[in-house]
Amino acid sequence: MSDRTRRYLALGLLGGLGVAFLAATHLYLAERLVIAPGWPEPLRAAGLVAVGVGALLLVLQPIGERTLRPTAARWLAWPASLWMGVGFWLLLLLLTSDAFLWAAGGVAWAADAAPPAEGAAAWRAAGVLGLALGGTAVGLRSALRPPRVRRERFAVARWPRALDGFRIVQISDVHIGPILGRGFAESVTKRVNALAPDLVAVTGDLVDGSARLLAEEVAPFAGLRARHGVFFVTGNHDHYSGASSWVDAVRGLGMRVLRNERVTIGAGEASFDLVGVDDHHAHHVGGGREDLARALAGRDPERPAVLLAHDPATFDRARREAVDLQLSGHTHGGQMWPFALFVRLVTPWVAGRYRDGRAQLYVSRGTGFWGPPLRLGAPAEITEIVLHAGQPS
Repeated sequence: MSDRTRRYLALGLLGGLGVAFLAATHLYLAERLVIAPGWPEPLRAAGLVAVGVGALLLVLQPIGERTLRPTAARWLAWPASLWMGVGFWLLLLLLTSDAFLWAAGGVAWAADAAPPAEGAAAWRAAGVLGLALGGTAVGLRSALRPPRVRRERFAVARWPRALDGFRIVQISDVHIGPILGRGFAESVTKRVNALAPDLVAVTGDLVDGSARLLAEEVAPFAGLRARHGVFFVTGNHDHYSGASSWVDAVRGLGMRVLRNERVTIGAGEASFDLVGVDDHHAHHVGGGREDLARALAGRDPERPAVLLAHDPATFDRARREAVDLQLSGHTHGGQMWPFALFVRLVTPWVAGRYRDGRAQLYVSRGTGFWGPPLRLGAPAEITEIVLHAGQPS
């Protein structure tokens, strides 16, 4: 069996499991929010239709993202993405309340063996819906604010004194697509340039959608300016969107793409290695593979090295190599509480600064957002990294 066949079979299996999960969760929402409370008509019919439409939107949205132009795709993306956020909180609150009732002795209720009075179920449904809508309003307001500038200073033991104060501005997980478009790209470009960086690092997930459909949306990034250039590494969503096409498009915007390679920044003793690797999920969609060994091969291990890697999981390998600082994104800092708790089950590096001996890691919370246009407890950021000579602390 060829790799392509295996990949298609895996994607088909994942797709089938996704549809099954979607159906099961929406049936659960319908039961707890509409059927059990015993709402009178036409509220009951309207509630069932709303849950059904929400499920349908979640199926149609990724199809529209890849086939429709952004102006048309937004008509699907906005309601689908908002429902994704509302549905997440509804599901979490209902499951939590079921668990509480179970622990409190309401085993029959949680198991549906003997449903409670409709009045109690209605009060619970109304409370859960109110909390979910309130969280959505707060999260939406936070997500639509301009990303804040976050400044971080890093001491690097081998850093050249001549480059003290070297400033890297990092943007990550911008996710230009059906919701965040050209206007957002223009705003980010203007704010990055206002910082007058020495170097700009774009650490992946620039887009959600094909280069054919989003070329005009990303065009403002051609205006990014830095004394030593603008550098890009791929993220998993760039690969989902067609990495080869996007690499060509990004190069057309004037960015230097680092695909398991390195470049020298500066000259002589006043220099360092800038290393970039493909996202380590890339091989799942046939778009390449992270190869840190190749990127570091032949370099002077006494020279300082800054690594750009979309997924912080690369730090598990980079900290064993002569890498001084890794800049990553991918996690969005969890994006909306309490999702960060689930992210920690996958990776210990969720947001902010980490250190293992000489090796240091910074994980951006992301400049845009993905999925629900919501942020709660993880504000978006443009990160200014200031490097100077000294012992890490």
